[in-house]
Amino acid sequence: MGFAPLWIPFSRRMQTFAVVCGVWMGFLGHATGILCWLFAFFTPLWPISVLYATLVIVFDSNRSSQGGRRIEFIRKLKLWKYFCEYFPVTLVKTAYLDRKRNYIFGFHPHGIIGAGAFANFGTDGSGFSQKFPGIKPHVLTLKIMFKFPFFRDLMMALGFCDVSKQSIEHLCGKKEGGNAVVIVVGGAAESLDARPGSCTVTLKDRRGFIRMALKTGADLVPVFSFGENELFKQAYNPQGSRLRCFQEKLRKWLTFAPVIFYGRGIFQYNFGFLPFRKRITTIVGAPISVSKRDEPSAGEVQKLHDLYVKRLKDLFDRYKGEYSEHPDANLEIK
Repeated sequence: MGFAPLWIPFSRRMQTFAVVCGVWMGFLGHATGILCWLFAFFTPLWPISVLYATLVIVFDSNRSSQGGRRIEFIRKLKLWKYFCEYFPVTLVKTAYLDRKRNYIFGFHPHGIIGAGAFANFGTDGSGFSQKFPGIKPHVLTLKIMFKFPFFRDLMMALGFCDVSKQSIEHLCGKKEGGNAVVIVVGGAAESLDARPGSCTVTLKDRRGFIRMALKTGADLVPVFSFGENELFKQAYNPQGSRLRCFQEKLRKWLTFAPVIFYGRGIFQYNFGFLPFRKRITTIVGAPISVSKRDEPSAGEVQKLHDLYVKRLKDLFDRYKGEYSEHPDANLEIK
């Protein structure tokens, strides 16, 4: 077993600490929020706990569908720069984005924890605000994530909103523009294919984000994150295997994928729940111009979907030689 050296630079320790915080948010943030609320409720702090719950239920329950409550100070904490330096994460701009337009970013692939989506768009650690001035990114996730006390507030402070029709219409319907919703298109299903060397994205039957782009008139932007699938190793679960069938059944019931994976530990490199230090390079492609349609036809949706798939493949092929650990790989659409 390979242990981390005792004497390493302070910056390296801060990078690991930042990733521990990020992984905690992804796996235990919601549970921690519930425990904190319960602790307050059963102590002399119970009036604060009751007041918080009342305010959320009465006045704030739909906030995640109405643009959230982002706090730029939280997004720009030094902690997130350390998070990006751990891998490291690099955001690559390939085209100009007009701040007067709204955008729907299709992020691929999901990976195990969506580290690239979080680092580049859920924080400002990789310098999104400098590369795309005037554009506010909002990562969209399941609405249930905003039901957990305190955790919901942290998520919204980072710019997260729920991935509902109402939420997308609210953000992409703003006439002044300047909003970019980030949708991890493959979702939980795609994480079951996340393993080193995999270039598989779940996209063939994903048309909801295409339809919303047409209904709101938001331009589509394909985004591919090289290195996302290199962060963890996953149990062998080929399509059709007993394990995969079991995981698929659980996913439909739980709404998230029960992935069996491992990475490295805090003090050793062989096993744990922290991602391996693998470079992540997230490429933001050129926008696909979209004209608004109040009721887009199936043909219009399919035509735009086909164009989006083509642009994503072109983006992958253009940059895989420079940024992928597997430059001879082909992008598989399923």
